[in-house]
Amino acid sequence: MELLKRIEIKPEVLKGKPVIKGTRLSVPFILNLLAKGLPIEEILEEYSGLEREDVLACLIFASETVDKQIFLPIKKGAA
Repeated sequence: MELLKRIEIKPEVLKGKPVIKGTRLSVPFILNLLAKGLPIEEILEEYSGLEREDVLACLIFASETVDKQIFLPIKKGAA
């Protein structure tokens, strides 16, 4: 997807966390703001230079990352 090109991973930037290109804003940081209920418009006002497409790219990145994971149920009594 075109929006995913807005996300980059470099070992020298935030210890390799996925970030929005050209920023030090990590994908988890933006997702956390959204999870706390901040509207996209408010995030854009707070972080100048950030674009709506950057925030959407974070959501797509997270969705694709979760989609590639395998989740196993935890059995009762297992410890």
